[in-house]
Amino acid sequence: MKKHFLFTAILVSGFAVHSQNKIITITNSLPVDREFETIELTKKSLGLSVTAKLENYAVKEIGTNTFLETQTVDNDSDGIADLILFQPKIKASSHLVFEIIEGEKPSKETTISCYSRFVPERTDDYAWENNKVAFRTYGPVAQKMVEDKIPGGTLTSGIDAWLKRVDYPIINKWYEKATNGTGTYHKDTGEGLDNFHVGDSRGVGGIAVKANGKYYFSKNFTSWKTITTGPIRTSFILTYANWDANGNTITESKLISLDYGSYLSRFEINITGTKSIAAGLTLHDKKGTIGANIKEGWLSHWEPIDDSEIGTGLVVPKNTLTSFDNHITNDKDLSNLYGNLNVKNNKVIYYVGFGWKKGSPFQTKQQWETYLSTFAKKINNPLVVKLKK
Repeated sequence: MKKHFLFTAILVSGFAVHSQNKIITITNSLPVDREFETIELTKKSLGLSVTAKLENYAVKEIGTNTFLETQTVDNDSDGIADLILFQPKIKASSHLVFEIIEGEKPSKETTISCYSRFVPERTDDYAWENNKVAFRTYGPVAQKMVEDKIPGGTLTSGIDAWLKRVDYPIINKWYEKATNGTGTYHKDTGEGLDNFHVGDSRGVGGIAVKANGKYYFSKNFTSWKTITTGPIRTSFILTYANWDANGNTITESKLISLDYGSYLSRFEINITGTKSIAAGLTLHDKKGTIGANIKEGWLSHWEPIDDSEIGTGLVVPKNTLTSFDNHITNDKDLSNLYGNLNVKNNKVIYYVGFGWKKGSPFQTKQQWETYLSTFAKKINNPLVVKLKK
């Protein structure tokens, strides 16, 4: 399914000019072309009144007759949009000028490429995806089944990778065929599969707290809240029961988002009871190879998986990754590559994800690590938005 970013000029004939239209300049300071990076605009950043409705605004590149795909987000669920999102394409070391136009928005069918939901029909997973990757993690019913020794449960706060190889949504389709007995997502029939084992590991980005040489972590999430789905972003919150790390009580919640075109989800961990966390990548059967660049702020693991290979990776903002631990143990599923991150104001932010050889352009460890390195440069040198006064 091809995604169309731009509206054609024919759609703008009835668009009214309004005094609240705004002009912004977006600058790319890096010597690389930029795309699939999300610009977030608020009423305040645009100099709009508090009564303005972001849903009524569209984004048009100056000098063209095309409108960019946009999405509005209500972060606090008060019924009022807080953000308008869009993804410009900007050449290396250059800038573009856009007009933010108020009026009747051009109409088109929107593809929900960035999607997430609670999945009660599969016990109580929470799953999310975009056009590149998919993930899931596990809720309290799955935990209780394990604790009550009922078959089919899952006890872990690790993050599972769903290895999709198509650009259209697969979450609902895969769960449906598993639920109605017409197929299984553990077998690849052309769209990908779930053959990524998590168990007690951290999977792709689960966290731990290290105390007295031992890693501690939470159990399954206890509650969830979907914030948004759409063409550009999905985001949601997972909350966990308080847990113990060698006598310290840890509180934890995760704000997770995944944007169009990215192989990495953004994790914003809100946590108390510790001054640092360890974000982990499972090492599975320890047949893979790791990579690390503390200065740039990324960790990588590249390993065989069935008849293919996969890279997992962690990227953090500059001066956040203090060290890493290639933690090897004979305990089942507990070997993880950990990135050690400081907690500041009860918060930690990192990006984590994967590139599967069959479902991505990354065919080698070197290509995967180049992506992580470039991703790190981009988050540390974000596109600069300036409002014309």
